[in-house]
Amino acid sequence: MAATIEKRRIMQIQSYRTRGMYCLATLLVLASPSLAEEANWPQWRGPTRDCYVTRDAPAWPDNLNSIESRWRVKLGPSYSGPIVWGERIFVTETVDEKYEVVRALDRRTGRELWKTQWEGALSVPFFAKANGDWIRSTPACDGASLYVGGIRDVLVCINVADGKIRWRSDFAEEYGTGPPAFGFVCSPLIDGDDLYVQVASSVMKLDKNTGGVVWRALADDGGMMGGAFSSPVIATIHNKRQLVAQTRTTLAGLDLDSGSVIWSILVPAFRGMNILTPTVVGDRVFTSTYKNQTFMYVVEKTESGFAVSESWTLPAQGYMSSPVVVDGFAYLHLGNGRLSCIDLASGVQKWRSKGFGKYWSMAVNGDKILALDQRGGLILFAANPNEMTILAKKRIADAETWAHIAVVDNSIYIRELNAIAAYQWNAKAE
Repeated sequence: MAATIEKRRIMQIQSYRTRGMYCLATLLVLASPSLAEEANWPQWRGPTRDCYVTRDAPAWPDNLNSIESRWRVKLGPSYSGPIVWGERIFVTETVDEKYEVVRALDRRTGRELWKTQWEGALSVPFFAKANGDWIRSTPACDGASLYVGGIRDVLVCINVADGKIRWRSDFAEEYGTGPPAFGFVCSPLIDGDDLYVQVASSVMKLDKNTGGVVWRALADDGGMMGGAFSSPVIATIHNKRQLVAQTRTTLAGLDLDSGSVIWSILVPAFRGMNILTPTVVGDRVFTSTYKNQTFMYVVEKTESGFAVSESWTLPAQGYMSSPVVVDGFAYLHLGNGRLSCIDLASGVQKWRSKGFGKYWSMAVNGDKILALDQRGGLILFAANPNEMTILAKKRIADAETWAHIAVVDNSIYIRELNAIAAYQWNAKAE
């Protein structure tokens, strides 16, 4: 950051989201003293990587009537979700099918503060082609740097203050894996001075200050298509803090210091489409795969180490939308567009809704869930395991909205296909 900005660190720990079942700790670094009290949306799926807003966020109303538009900025297309830190919002785009661009905007007005770009484009195959060839990975921010995954397996570290590139790593070139067919999809994970990412047909730990590789694990030849679709999380299982990652074939727990595999299990999926971010629930891990099933795996501590086995399966097929967990129930958007509520203890599906769009991203506040449908609609519903309880719906965009929603305090940020738009819940109107 600029010399006039005082750096300070605080530890933000979000514990036991689901009445003692769901535990995930995330280290966040706040960099501006004037904004230290403000909430952020610093990474994929929010502050604690589970779609929950901060614990001190204002309660949401029971409707969407008071949502007002604040500003809208036209951009090139992108799948990346917006990142919010302090007074800034960071967005990516692909321009002229040649350049990848990162912009910093003023959070309150949408005014551009800086722009950084590099050459980076890729033509994706098959069905993915219909949805576009643009940048996919959602960046991560620690207040000083922004970490951006370029589609050709490039990771770029950018100075938050002025947009200058601090370091750049081309993993496809360095490891000879070539650009992944579907692009760099994984969203980076920051943990103190460490950075974790699934890239070059492997899982890597990097020094976030230099980009140097600390270790590389679960490396393979990438198969016909190469690359990973999922993003890792850090969780504590049987008192062992570890990285939980899902490749296109395998779910595994990795030692944070060495990268050694603590436990692993093959996860069946059609054409390796293990896309969801793993959901850790106590000593179990929940996932669901395209054209296959929903799985709950249990990790056990044995005399010789860790072992993992299948706890239960459910004939429900996830796709691209990672679930949220509230009070021991998972709310999972399926490949057929329906929403499923699953009792994580028993594997029983409590209910299944009617169909929505192809993709949902979600944010959670208390017992309410706000979902952004890929067709540009907002759905506010109650976390009710007994029935689908829709509180409100609102058309928020005419264009498709594939990127993950970001919700900070009473502000909602929507990345449309060709724009970023800011909205606000008007508390006075409630």
